[in-house]
Amino acid sequence: MKREALADYYAQCAESFDEKYQEPDLEEDAYAAAEHIAEALADRDVLELGCGTGFWTQHIAESANSVLATDINEAMLDLAQDHDYPEDKVNFAIADWHDLQLPADQKFNACFAAGMWSHIRRDEYDSAFKNIRKAIGSGGLLVLIDDNVVEDFTPPTARTDSDGNTYQIRQLPDGTRLEVIKNFPTDSYLKKKFATIARDIRVSRNEFFWMLTCVLK
Repeated sequence: MKREALADYYAQCAESFDEKYQEPDLEEDAYAAAEHIAEALADRDVLELGCGTGFWTQHIAESANSVLATDINEAMLDLAQDHDYPEDKVNFAIADWHDLQLPADQKFNACFAAGMWSHIRRDEYDSAFKNIRKAIGSGGLLVLIDDNVVEDFTPPTARTDSDGNTYQIRQLPDGTRLEVIKNFPTDSYLKKKFATIARDIRVSRNEFFWMLTCVLK
């Protein structure tokens, strides 16, 4: 699936994107995860990749020193800016993790991404690591959160490619059906891959989300 198609999918779903966080069981896990990541990112200068509508941004901004919330979709950023944030702490910018163009005068010591990693192909991991390390440097903290497979909630896997990437079929508001990459890595797979670029790797899970924290080498 081309990155442009994935970006277009999320642009079209922007208005209804936060509805999933209102699901009773998921909502509880989401707020528990938000507390976990807010604690991890306390007092950090955070680069957020794929901020979406700002659900996670508003939580990490409570404890972080500063946040640059980025997304490839202007429609998402417009919605993200509607939240209330601590004064002078959060800025927004269009950015693509594949080619990060960041303000030269802004320095970061942490990177956060929610729901992004599952859309990265396995052969793109090294590229993602390289771009994130360039942005936050050695010793920078990386915090990721993404989806678990949940029975009777997670859309079924439509296919698996030769590299082990899995795909789902999603439906756009206009009824169009689209194949979307959606990986669900195991703890052991994550730890093995991240061990090449990071230390102090910790993976935890609740029912709906997995969370990873690590320090870049």
